[in-house]
Amino acid sequence: MVTKIDTLNIFIPFLGVMVLTLLVWVYMYILRLSWIASNKPDSSLLSTPEKLTEIIPETVNYPANNLKNLFELPILFYAVCLYLAWSSTLDITHIYCAYGFFIFRVFHSIIHCTINIVLARFGVYILSSIFLWVMVLRSLYQLII
Repeated sequence: MVTKIDTLNIFIPFLGVMVLTLLVWVYMYILRLSWIASNKPDSSLLSTPEKLTEIIPETVNYPANNLKNLFELPILFYAVCLYLAWSSTLDITHIYCAYGFFIFRVFHSIIHCTINIVLARFGVYILSSIFLWVMVLRSLYQLII
């Protein structure tokens, strides 16, 4: 028997991923604007993100790459969280998975924005993804049974 819980519990990790996205966005602009202020590139080189990416060091661009990543699988996370709150099928396993997804996305962002060790980043990405896919597949199972 699955124990139902208060739907508000799903919104802590839901909002956590949103705040993470905000922090990465702020960090991206801090790094980029600091680099621009220090290097004073010609304004024509700043006209598009692609041109900027060509001239800035790779490490300055790490947060921008992570920000793009935060608009991939997290979109499915938001959707499944809203579905679970709406459908009244939310249970403690979904909550644990939501927190797991959020925590490992935080680790993923820290790695991606700083040291960017690909194997470490990939490892936490896979773990966060497993939590998300468990939520999605359990939701599907609950819907069809």
